[in-house]
Amino acid sequence: MSLQQYFQSILDRLQTNATVKTVYGDAITAEGKTIIPVARVAYGFHAGIGPLHKGDGGEQKEAGRGGGGIHIRPVGVLEITKEETKFIPIGERRKVVGALLIGLLLGLWLSGRRSRD
Repeated sequence: MSLQQYFQSILDRLQTNATVKTVYGDAITAEGKTIIPVARVAYGFHAGIGPLHKGDGGEQKEAGRGGGGIHIRPVGVLEITKEETKFIPIGERRKVVGALLIGLLLGLWLSGRRSRD
């Protein structure tokens, strides 16, 4: 099996198995709503063939290495009802709380400077 065929077989398996459904399960239906988890799935590979070296029998061989990884991150859910379909993002609350905290700290700092002047 060539290096290209080897990585293609890994890629085919990942495309089949590395899905949102594999990580988060099936959609959930309750009270007239269907909730479908949404995630960002990314994967990458690298490979290389190094210089020739002598094998056990003295013949020339190529040395090769490779690797890969996968990253899956939840981004939200789709909420489907008879009336509408909407996307509900996950993680927006953290951004809002961070912005409020920065605003509070900036306000305290500015009011402290004002009282000293």
